[in-house]
Amino acid sequence: MKKLKTIFMGTPDFAVPCLDMLVKEGYYIAAVVTQPDRPRGRGQKLAFSPVKEAALHYNLSIIQPENVKNDDFYHQIAALAPDVIVVVAFGQLLPKKLLELPTHGCINVHASLLPKYRGSAPIHWAIINGETLSGITTMYMDIGMDTGDMILKGEVPILPADTTGSLHDKLRNLGAGVLSETLQRIAAGTAPRTPQNDAEATYARMLCRTTERIDWHQSATAIHNLVRGLNPWPVAYCKYQNKSLKIWQTRIYNESELCSRPGQIAQITRNGLVVETGKGTIELLEVQPESKRRMKASDCVCGYCLREGMMLE
Repeated sequence: MKKLKTIFMGTPDFAVPCLDMLVKEGYYIAAVVTQPDRPRGRGQKLAFSPVKEAALHYNLSIIQPENVKNDDFYHQIAALAPDVIVVVAFGQLLPKKLLELPTHGCINVHASLLPKYRGSAPIHWAIINGETLSGITTMYMDIGMDTGDMILKGEVPILPADTTGSLHDKLRNLGAGVLSETLQRIAAGTAPRTPQNDAEATYARMLCRTTERIDWHQSATAIHNLVRGLNPWPVAYCKYQNKSLKIWQTRIYNESELCSRPGQIAQITRNGLVVETGKGTIELLEVQPESKRRMKASDCVCGYCLREGMMLE
């Protein structure tokens, strides 16, 4: 079967397995498009995106536009005459004329079971909302935010111990497999095209500082899911003595216990500390005081004078 002439657009680590698959399966990759180098770390040195690192490894042509709506960028892509453009977590919305350029359209690999969790943070919100199933959807892109016709799906269970980090890793590998089958079906002319039901759509909005702060009036289950959903980035937090206390790991201690003072440290345990919530109690297992390293909550109890009866804000 003829391999499609492909342009790959992606930026973060999530996109790399899809690029790896295209190389290993022998696709002609006319160019890799990724975000410009950005300053990172304490030294603010320019750093390559993970996709650029992979493209350099494979000696592929790289394009890094500041704005994909620029006419020069459009003409550069048009001159390559791609059969298909594959987009995986690229980071910019594509204009209509670019979406209509490839013979077989622009194909997106999205980290949710559409139409649920359209938007920029589908993995985070699936965990935060306590979902038990997630997956990958490939779709034909249109000008909407993840609204295009669906092609194929792959599913993975969300386990009780999963975090955004572990689910991310499952989905990044699944995405390569679903994309592989999608491109084979497109080349063979057998790819399905299923419109999304907008009435069933949900939106995974961008995370903000307000989302990250724990509200102890929520239930123990909701707080536990928030901690899982924000691990390893950007990490849930609360305030203690006017300083930030990041919460990395928790477990539900009692799901239904009636509590009178949400946020109060109810008990010190061998593993850490138990906090009252709006419904039930939750045990903090791993925390990070402001300007300190990540540590077991039991160590934080010993070193930061946390005791029963004290309040977390």
